[in-house]
Amino acid sequence: MSVLNKFIGKDFLAGLVVFLVALPLCLGIGLASTNVEDIPALPSVFPGLLAGVIGGIVVGIISGSRVGVSGPAAGLITIIISSIGILGSYEAFLVSVILAGVIQLIFGLFKLGIIAKYVPTSVIKGMLAAIGITLILKEIPHLLGYDKDFFGDESFWQFDGHNTFTELAYSMNAFQEGSVLIGLLSILIIIILDKPFFKKNSVMKLIPSALIVVLIGVVIQLMTKGSFLEVSSKHLVQLPVLKSISEISNVLFFPDFSALGNWQVYTVAITIALVASLETLLSVEATDKLDPEKNTTPTSRELTAQGIGNIFSGLIGGLPITQVVVRSSANIDAGGKTKLAAVIHGVLLILAVILLPALLNQIPLASLAAILIMVGYKLTKAGLFKEMYVKGMDQFIPFILTIVGVLFTDLLKGIGIGLVVSIYFILRRNSQNHFTKTEADGELHIRLSEEVTFLNKVGIHTTLENAAPHSKIIIDASNCKSIDQDILELLEEFKKYGSVHKEIDFELINFQHLR
Repeated sequence: MSVLNKFIGKDFLAGLVVFLVALPLCLGIGLASTNVEDIPALPSVFPGLLAGVIGGIVVGIISGSRVGVSGPAAGLITIIISSIGILGSYEAFLVSVILAGVIQLIFGLFKLGIIAKYVPTSVIKGMLAAIGITLILKEIPHLLGYDKDFFGDESFWQFDGHNTFTELAYSMNAFQEGSVLIGLLSILIIIILDKPFFKKNSVMKLIPSALIVVLIGVVIQLMTKGSFLEVSSKHLVQLPVLKSISEISNVLFFPDFSALGNWQVYTVAITIALVASLETLLSVEATDKLDPEKNTTPTSRELTAQGIGNIFSGLIGGLPITQVVVRSSANIDAGGKTKLAAVIHGVLLILAVILLPALLNQIPLASLAAILIMVGYKLTKAGLFKEMYVKGMDQFIPFILTIVGVLFTDLLKGIGIGLVVSIYFILRRNSQNHFTKTEADGELHIRLSEEVTFLNKVGIHTTLENAAPHSKIIIDASNCKSIDQDILELLEEFKKYGSVHKEIDFELINFQHLR
């Protein structure tokens, strides 16, 4: 409790910043899932907000992550829309969300969170940089007052028919002066307030720069009403306004458990569970890398927390939940110290819906876009590229290709590209690091390493095939503790056929303990 009291002030301010970031993202993801033609879709944007509330409060309490924040993820939107179309109703889809949560609980029970530890650091850092670049590119149109695509989209191909780069081109020709003024001023204010002078000031360090730019943005847009700088309503936060608390029941949706007889419900549930779990585990690894205190999140416990969160979300009509890098990064930048910040952001989301929708609807999207652009900048600083380059090509190339993959496809496909390239470098390195050799007076002495696997077969085979005729080769296994049967068969075959053909004196020594 003493630790909680020590950090409650910092966590409240961090939770406030995460709330400002999460609010338009929850609305945007909810909105994207409602604007679909010819198929059943979300009946309102409230499921996105409910998912944010559950991700903050329920997952925040159960999770072992110190600074991770969960909520609806843009990467799941395509799955959400197609699944609702397949199942025929949103109520049936909610059953799949609940079952996905149950599957994630099973994942956590069987400790499957460990798979996150097998993702190379170069890929994780590439993912962070790619998210940063994507944030910058995707939010520039919102900063300029061109909002054809939903707030928080991450995919290269957008629902409005544009892509990341064509959207930029259109926004340059259709910007809104008031949004540009607020957006650029917001970025300038954040840059100034992040300077050491203000960071060290006892008063200024207590006020998040995100809160200041939002307040200034509201003031400017109210002052410029009726002028050419007026920000139109579609470029403001558009939180649904409830006339009374009793109306909440009108925007809540509940699962239709009669859909349990539809086998497609289970297929959708497995898909959601797998994708949400992968995105969560990748976000956990990335967030732990960003955490200045380098705390390690228990990944299997995180899967359990996400599973419980998705069960709750499905029961009250919310979208699927994952841990999200953008919200988590905003939490870290704002100085969040404990999981209380995530919980506070969830509480603020529900209070905003009930008590303050009219006030929050005065916030310009340009202000919020500026905050996200600066979050993106911090994720993809030039120093990160230099750091990865210095580490060598086996680190730099997977890092760069992960960025390119994420930027031109989506998060999971980009990660997949990075993993494939990383595995190539791992295989190449393992094929080389299997023995040491010395050569003198026509005698080649090969000393095998402790572990020799089938991955080393090509290297050993190449060395033997390149040996000069009439020479002598000694294979020494005195250091070897484990050797694959593939390697033993290769050596026996060479001894029986290859060495005879090339008249090589071939000798295997110290193999007795391996046979």
